[in-house]
Amino acid sequence: MTTVRSLDDLGPVAGQRALVRVDLNVPMKDGAVSDRSRLEAVRPTVTELADGGAKVVLLAHFGRPKGERNADMSLAPVVPALAEVLGRDVAFADDCVGDAAADAVAALPDGGVLVLENTRFHAGEEANDAGFADALAVNGDLYVNDAFSAAHRAHASTEALAHRLPAYAGRAMQAELDALAKALSEPRRPVMAVVGGAKVSTKIALLENLVTKVDALVIGGAMANTFLHAMGIDVGHSLHEREMAVTARRIMTAAERAGCAITLPKDAIAAHKFEAEAPHVHIGVDEGVDHDMMILDIGGRTVHAINEAMDRAETLVWNGPLGAFELHPFDRGTVAVARHAAKRTAAGMLSVAGGGDTVAALAHARVADDFTYLSNAGGAFLEWLEGKALPGVEALKQAR
Repeated sequence: MTTVRSLDDLGPVAGQRALVRVDLNVPMKDGAVSDRSRLEAVRPTVTELADGGAKVVLLAHFGRPKGERNADMSLAPVVPALAEVLGRDVAFADDCVGDAAADAVAALPDGGVLVLENTRFHAGEEANDAGFADALAVNGDLYVNDAFSAAHRAHASTEALAHRLPAYAGRAMQAELDALAKALSEPRRPVMAVVGGAKVSTKIALLENLVTKVDALVIGGAMANTFLHAMGIDVGHSLHEREMAVTARRIMTAAERAGCAITLPKDAIAAHKFEAEAPHVHIGVDEGVDHDMMILDIGGRTVHAINEAMDRAETLVWNGPLGAFELHPFDRGTVAVARHAAKRTAAGMLSVAGGGDTVAALAHARVADDFTYLSNAGGAFLEWLEGKALPGVEALKQAR
């Protein structure tokens, strides 16, 4: 379903220098990689190219060094973990342009893998500078973008480089684009979206786009409190944005006009304190919330309503938890709905989820591996949900 060239469109690559943009911006603890998920995602593309005899040269960023060299943001500590994941030696160059990069690429054997130093050590990267893109391009014969998570940034290694060399999508990028197309661009209907999180203000564009694309929209988490407040319901001390009431009403009106059914909490679990095991009560939201209490989770009737609506869905898109899932017992609503989604997925529903808190919540519910596709892309996934064009993807389309 991708509209870009993929590795399937590549001819023989033996002896060619493949510049591959990947995501190596992994979490570290005590100098070692603490989560290898993004390294695992790199493996299919790197292995395919290396086994084909290409010289695989990896471009990536780490942290936000703001165009200056910073030893704490070097990619060097990531290399040993990447080598273990790939099951092969990985060389390292202490710069991504200039003599250090050129010499390392020249020394790379066919089938070898090389990581170049953090592209963001150069101001030209985030500026999408033409000269910096040229300096990167001299070390490659072809370009592969396998970092969807960075595709929402118009940077030299994600956008400009695609216009300077024959450009292709890597396997992880291809899988992401295919999954997203099936979820919203060319979905099986009915389509249901679950959106949670803390603030409406951070997801206005997302909600406004989704109500025009999906048949059913579930709004949960603290952002649901803003919608309840906009409906005249007293949410007590619950986190909400009073100033967003007009926006919330506008979104509800747009949903009604588009024929999108919105599900908001019917009941909730409320407590006096935002902490694990805090004493709590079950309330119907129509009754209102005491002034010194806060909603921390959806209640059983809401879970039932969501799951019942999900039983009619053929496609599910999920972004954001439905309650304070980090705190027991306020994780129960999110866990119950997540596990029902896993059952529906096993029965044939297509399910796509993404966003940092979402991935964490589904892992907490022990169903992360049971979704059709789980995106670790974060900001890029969110901007895609908002209907925005992603520069890194658009560059690949133009390259076609």
